[in-house]
Amino acid sequence: MDIKRVFDNNEKFVKAKLSIDKDYFENLGKGQSPELLYIGCSDSRVTAEDLMGLGPGEVFVHRNIANMVSGNDLSAMSVVEYAVVHLKVNHVVVCGHYACGGVKAAMQSADLGILNSWLRNIRDVYRIHKDELNAIKDEEKKYDRLVELNVKEQCVNLLKTAAVQKAYRDRGLKVHGWVFDVHTGKLIDLKIDFDHYLEDIMEIYHLD
Repeated sequence: MDIKRVFDNNEKFVKAKLSIDKDYFENLGKGQSPELLYIGCSDSRVTAEDLMGLGPGEVFVHRNIANMVSGNDLSAMSVVEYAVVHLKVNHVVVCGHYACGGVKAAMQSADLGILNSWLRNIRDVYRIHKDELNAIKDEEKKYDRLVELNVKEQCVNLLKTAAVQKAYRDRGLKVHGWVFDVHTGKLIDLKIDFDHYLEDIMEIYHLD
């Protein structure tokens, strides 16, 4: 990649925005009030704003390998806390994607160094759902299903947090599980019944 092209593109971006609204960047600098927190994968093919058709200021974004939400990840937990408590987003989305390299890597026997501890979270998802997954004979379909189940389990992890529970109770915060199909460009809503999951979770993970 020619890095100079990045700065050339930036100049074109600035000119294009100012041609439509001369105060665009001045207004952008006044603050943000996004309605949505998006937690997605770091994969270079899956850009949050593009796939949702949203622009600057409309979505707060956190990305990591395989869109994980781990209570031990201070970065992810800080993003959730800031977005939910301070920005007061009304929707939190966990978005996975088919052909996810992180999910596929988690199912390999190879030693992946520092990635081992991170990918162990996905292996735990497989362990929880192993009966369903082991019944799928087509390997690609099995990986696709693991992508979907991983999204569901990361949403469940969100529901375990005090910030999300309080916002759900006080102002009706919604959690969503989506998958982006890189083969078609379409977003798929997994339509997970999080009210049901929250009832089960609150029995053990209830936080005042």
